[in-house]
Amino acid sequence: MSKNCQSCGMPMNKDVQGGGSEKDGSKSLKYCSHCYMNGGFSHPKMTAAEMQGLVRGKLKEMKVPGFLAGFFVSGIPRLERWRQG
Repeated sequence: MSKNCQSCGMPMNKDVQGGGSEKDGSKSLKYCSHCYMNGGFSHPKMTAAEMQGLVRGKLKEMKVPGFLAGFFVSGIPRLERWRQG
């Protein structure tokens, strides 16, 4: 299992559902339940830059300081989902 979701970067141990799901109902070992359900991405047309904006907004809601939010989202384009294709 990945330590962090390979789409949004969220720590997998913070996912209340324990990860996304594959088509067969098994848990995804790479993606969180916010990004991946039933074998597909929740937002299939989303770009890495759009994901960065979404995650930055969520971190702001959680009162994470801006400099830390910027640090966390800077790695999103290097995650597995965004490196492919």
